[in-house]
Amino acid sequence: MKGIANLLQTCIDNKSLLLGKVLHAYILRTNLLTNTFLCNRLIELYSKCNDPTYAHRTFDNTPQKDIYSWNAVLSFYCKTGNLTFARKVFEQMPERNVVSWNNLISLMLKNGHQEKALDVYKLMVLEGFLPTHITFASVLSACGSVFDLQLGKRCHGLVIKIGLDKNIFVCNGLLSVYAKCGVMREAVQIFADIDEPNEVTFTSMMGGLGRIDGVVEALEMFRMMSRKGVRIDSVSLSAVLSVCAKGGEYDEFGCYESGDRLLRNVVLGEQIHGLAFKLGFEHDLYLGNSLLDMYAKNGIMKSAEMVFHTLGKPSVVSWNIMIAGYGQKGNSGKAIECFQRMQFSGFKPDEVTYINMLAACIKGGDVETARQMFDNMSCPSVISWNAIISGYSQNENHREAIDLFREMQFQSVKPDRTTVTVILGSCAGMAFLEGGKQVHAALQKAALHTDNYVAGGLIGMYSKCGKIERAEHIFSSMPELDIVCWNSMIAGLTLNSLNREAFMLFKQMRQGRMLPTEFSYATVLSCCTKLSSLFQGRQVHSQIVKDGYESDVFVGTALVDMYCKCGDIDGAWKHFDMMPVRNIVTWNEMIHGYAQNGYGDEAVHLYEDMIASGAKPDAVTFIAVLTACSHSGLVDLGFRIFNSMKSEHGIDPELDHYTCIIDCLSRAGHFHDAELLMEKMPYRDDPIVWEVVLSSCRVHGNVSLAQQAAQELFRLDPESSTPYVLLANIYSSLGRWDDVRVIRELMSEKQIVKDPGYSWTEDKEQDTCLFVG
Repeated sequence: MKGIANLLQTCIDNKSLLLGKVLHAYILRTNLLTNTFLCNRLIELYSKCNDPTYAHRTFDNTPQKDIYSWNAVLSFYCKTGNLTFARKVFEQMPERNVVSWNNLISLMLKNGHQEKALDVYKLMVLEGFLPTHITFASVLSACGSVFDLQLGKRCHGLVIKIGLDKNIFVCNGLLSVYAKCGVMREAVQIFADIDEPNEVTFTSMMGGLGRIDGVVEALEMFRMMSRKGVRIDSVSLSAVLSVCAKGGEYDEFGCYESGDRLLRNVVLGEQIHGLAFKLGFEHDLYLGNSLLDMYAKNGIMKSAEMVFHTLGKPSVVSWNIMIAGYGQKGNSGKAIECFQRMQFSGFKPDEVTYINMLAACIKGGDVETARQMFDNMSCPSVISWNAIISGYSQNENHREAIDLFREMQFQSVKPDRTTVTVILGSCAGMAFLEGGKQVHAALQKAALHTDNYVAGGLIGMYSKCGKIERAEHIFSSMPELDIVCWNSMIAGLTLNSLNREAFMLFKQMRQGRMLPTEFSYATVLSCCTKLSSLFQGRQVHSQIVKDGYESDVFVGTALVDMYCKCGDIDGAWKHFDMMPVRNIVTWNEMIHGYAQNGYGDEAVHLYEDMIASGAKPDAVTFIAVLTACSHSGLVDLGFRIFNSMKSEHGIDPELDHYTCIIDCLSRAGHFHDAELLMEKMPYRDDPIVWEVVLSSCRVHGNVSLAQQAAQELFRLDPESSTPYVLLANIYSSLGRWDDVRVIRELMSEKQIVKDPGYSWTEDKEQDTCLFVG
């Protein structure tokens, strides 16, 4: 019998099915089937040779099954991935050992059922089985996949208790859990205690450091890996490249968050690219896709295209990365072209392809094409629904976003937290309070209203609909507040002109040790601006420098705006001049600041510097620079800039632009030119234009034009007191008191009441201590 067992083992090792069947026949003929050990070897043979029929038949015909028999057939079903039969066998087992549990946990993990695998593990421990290093390798992998840090920590305690804390597989699993959950202090401690880290150890560390943007630290880890002689494979190189891909995030203005960071990450990525080529991985598809991703996310599409063309056989993932890269740059045309080439090359788009296409079209402003893409999807997931709904919401087509949300529910697609937050934004954009209330009620029913992300959307919706008390109630009812909720509440108070309350809430947030974000600082600077409080604005500026946000373009622009509107033009220029990155809004704020503070020449020079720098002016830029020309009497220059709008920059003048240039002409006494322009422009019947003319007539004593302007205003805006007051002032300045009396009698007769004036003072002694730490 020993000889037969040895022969069966040889058949198993060599996968010799035919010889194994001959031995099986011999065992049947010699009545050796009662030997459970031989039956178990036969089940193992058929399992190894992928013969399910004979494996199960042999198991059924085994007269005396032991735990090894059950484990053999269970192992077979686990190997084939048949979860249904594996669970059935597992439940029928008269007894189980740790191997049985390990097989089922491993199978569930392979089938993507991480949560169920963890449930099986908990039941295993509850029934008194002691996990092995194989158990922990699977369970810790599942914990990392679902970010279950608490269970990972409990596993860590058990690992130490049973003495597996030096096993490399277990240590790598623990390190991976902590790294994926962003708890790098514990990950570093585990790494330091490993005597001989392998490539998995280093790859996990690099991945974890990448998640917390530790680019330099991840690269140092890679250098250490190389120095220790640990084998560098395509997976470890891909891990470094994924870290380098972290630098290409765009802000809401389409600018990179940090130019230095982008440059650093691209240079490091190019170095890894060179090393990959040197080590002979240039044809590795997995690594090739990582290179594509690194270049695409950093916006270097020419390099991405070069890598793509060198891939021997690109995969769907490769095409998806390219489409996402074009989409990130807002180049929807290139994304569509890539999508068409993908299909022409015989690749079938998957859901990621469509999501990337939706994002590309939406970012490029082509919502119509995005909708066509969406309508062609047979069964869009919630992510796809979110993408198209967000597209309409971002383009302020809130009605269509809400209609799609309703259609989504008719299609029985369950909304997630992203969906409801976007819809709350659309309800706010339409001031659709009733719709927002309905969403709120549904959220309470689904117990989602306490989710911080959703709560932030609710606070924003009620604030924008003027129901600040409801917003405050939601804010105060939250069991735990995150920075999104704080920011939403501060912004809501500011939106409702409760700037002092917003400022005090910001102070309260800092006292609670909640770290402000760029949005927090931009919002509180807006409060200082509206309160005309330079004193408090300077305090906020000091804290911004301390927290390291001074170089952020979003915060920097808010600082420029605050200094300009509080009258400290030198402070505004000082900060503007030192900003490493500026966007169109930053330029506009500084130009407008000069204009409002009477520095017309400086505003025009800055406008010219902006054009020379390659920045493209927008409609707001021209309002700012034309205002500067108007306030400083730069008539010829203003007229030249006005005429250049369409001819040089392709921008059609709007009402505000005409108002600025007419104001410029009228202030300088060029009433004839102003009248000629008013006859040609499409906004002749707008009251603001005539108010500008009437105001300038007072300065120059042009009574006839003033009377004409006043008559137009009486017709266009009969309830306004402005034309009466301005015309009366003109008459009084010329000593025409009878005419003044007539105007006042007319106001009395028509019950026109003059708006009262007011003054503003700042109390520097109040609320001076705003920050903690």
